[in-house]
Amino acid sequence: MSKKVLIIGGVAAGMKTASRLRRRDKDVQITVLERGPQVSYGACGFPYYIGGDVKDFTSFTHTPQGFARDAEFFKNVKGFDVLTGHEALKIDRTEKMVTVLDKASGTQKEMTYDVLVLGTGSTPVRLPVPGAELGGIHNFWFPWETLMVKEEMEAYKVTDVVIVGAGLIGMELAEAFHKQGLTVNIVEMQDRILPQMLDLEIADLVKKPVEKAGIKLYLGEKTMGFEGQDGRVTAVKTDKRTIPAQLVIVAVGVRPNTELAKDAGLDIGPSGAIAVNEYLQTSDPAIYAGGDCAENTNIVTKGKMFAPMGSTANKHGRVIADNICGDGVKYPGVLGTGICQIMNWQAGSTGWNERTATAAGIEFASVVVPGFDRLGYMPGAQRVIVKLLADVKTQKVIGAQVVGTGGVDKRVDALATALTFGATLEDLSNIDFAYAPPFNGPIDNIATAANVLMNKIEGRLRSINPKDFKELRKNDEYTLVDVRSPGEFKANRIAGCTNMINLPLGTIRGGAETALPDKDAKLVCSCQINLRGYEAETMLRALGYKNVQSLEGSMSGWPYETESGEKK
Repeated sequence: MSKKVLIIGGVAAGMKTASRLRRRDKDVQITVLERGPQVSYGACGFPYYIGGDVKDFTSFTHTPQGFARDAEFFKNVKGFDVLTGHEALKIDRTEKMVTVLDKASGTQKEMTYDVLVLGTGSTPVRLPVPGAELGGIHNFWFPWETLMVKEEMEAYKVTDVVIVGAGLIGMELAEAFHKQGLTVNIVEMQDRILPQMLDLEIADLVKKPVEKAGIKLYLGEKTMGFEGQDGRVTAVKTDKRTIPAQLVIVAVGVRPNTELAKDAGLDIGPSGAIAVNEYLQTSDPAIYAGGDCAENTNIVTKGKMFAPMGSTANKHGRVIADNICGDGVKYPGVLGTGICQIMNWQAGSTGWNERTATAAGIEFASVVVPGFDRLGYMPGAQRVIVKLLADVKTQKVIGAQVVGTGGVDKRVDALATALTFGATLEDLSNIDFAYAPPFNGPIDNIATAANVLMNKIEGRLRSINPKDFKELRKNDEYTLVDVRSPGEFKANRIAGCTNMINLPLGTIRGGAETALPDKDAKLVCSCQINLRGYEAETMLRALGYKNVQSLEGSMSGWPYETESGEKK
C-alpha cells in the first residue's frame, strides 16, 4: 500500500510540500486540509492591490495562464486532493489519526496518516482594547479581508486611514493608501518605523521621505482603543491623542498557530513556534512542521527564532517533501532578511542589528557608509546608504541594513549571501562584484563599507555614529569641522551645532593651527559622504590633534535637522 501523507494547511508551506512531493513520488497518497475557502494565494502582494499596482485580484489566486488554483486544479494538474473548508480538530499520534470537521456540513470524520505535515501558518495579533470589534477595523491578512478593505474604501468614501504598527505590512500599506489619495496616519509604539529591521539612525533616514510625502507618524505612542458611531470606527485613541479614522489597519505582528500541535503534545520551542529539528521534524518523527507555525534556526547565532516569511515557508515545503522521500536534507536556517518599498525609498536588512546583537552579548562595531548604486556620473544614479555590523574579535559580518532610492535589493541579497557563508570583512572587501559604470562603482558600496569598518576596528578610523553625534552636538566641548567647500557648506549643513567651522579639506595642512589652535580640542570632521571627513581626521591627527573623529555618513547619511544660508 502506498504511503499516506496528510497536510494541514493549504497556503505556502503545505502546498509547496504537496506539489514537490508529487513530483518526487507518483504513488504517495497526498491530501491537503485547509480550513479556509481558498488555497495557494499570494498574500505578500495584497498591499499592491490596494495601491493599484496590481489591477486584478485573481493575480494572487490564479496561475499566470489564468487557471484558478483551486481544489480541481490541484487534483487535475498536480495530482493530489485538496479539501477546503475542512478544519483539523485533533491529532491522535498513537493511532496516527486526525479528527477533521467539514465546516459546510458540520460533520466530523477521522483521517489516518503515515506522515503528517503541519503548515498551520500564523494569525494576526488583535489588540485587546475597547472598540476593537467595530466595523472598519481590519488585520489585512486573508484574501477576503483585503477585498473587504478595497470595497469599504469606496463604499464609505474613506479619506482618513490609521495604520497601527510601522512594520513591513504597515509601511507597505502606508504607501498603498497614499497612492489612493488618502490621509495616512501611522501609530507605532516603538520609537521608529520598521523597528524589527532598522537601527534608529537608519530608520530616521527613511522617515524623512515618509513625512515629506505627508504621511503622519506618531512614534512612541500606544493605541489605547477605538471610538465609533453606528457600529463603525471613527477614531483611534492613543495615550497622547485621538486621530480621526474611517478605516483602521491593525498590523502589529502575527503569532504562530500552535494550538493543534500543543494539544497533541508536540514540543513548542523558545520562540513560541513549533520546535523542529534540522530536518523540520517535530518532536514526533512522523510529523513535520513548516512555514509560519514552525520555528527557525538563526544562521548567525544558531539560536531559535520566529521568522514568518512566505519565502521561508516555500523553502520549508521543499525540504519537507524531500525528507518524506528519505533524502535526509538539512535546513540551515534563516537570517531574518527583509525588504520593503516606501515612498520611492527601499529599506532592507539581514542578520543582526544593534539591538539584537547587544542582547546576544556580542562585542560588535558598525559603520554607516553612503554612496550611489552606480557611478555618480551615470544617468539614473540613485542614493544608497549601508550600515554594516561585524564582530570585533573575529571581524565576521553579523548584520547589515541598506536603505536608499535604488540598488538596495542587490546589496541586501549580496550581504545575506555573505552572512550565510560566514564571511569576514576581508572576504566582503574582496568579492569579485560585477563592475561597469551603468551598474556599479569600481568598489561596490558593501565592499567600501567593509573596508571602512576594518579601518574602524583596527584603529585607523575613529568615527562617530549620526545618532550619537546628535547628542554630542549639544555639547560645547565638541567642534564640528565641516571640510567641504564654502558653497557646499552654505547650501546645506547640519543644524543645531553650537560650535561649527567650515575648514575646506585643501586648507587643513596650512590653516588648521590658526583655525583650531587647541591641540586637545574635541573635533568631529564632516563632509558629504565622510571620504573627505576621514582624510581630514587623519590629517589633523598627523598635525598633533589628539581628539579627532569623523562623522559616519556625514551629510548624505545625516537623518536629522539641517540648515542653509550664511552661518550666523
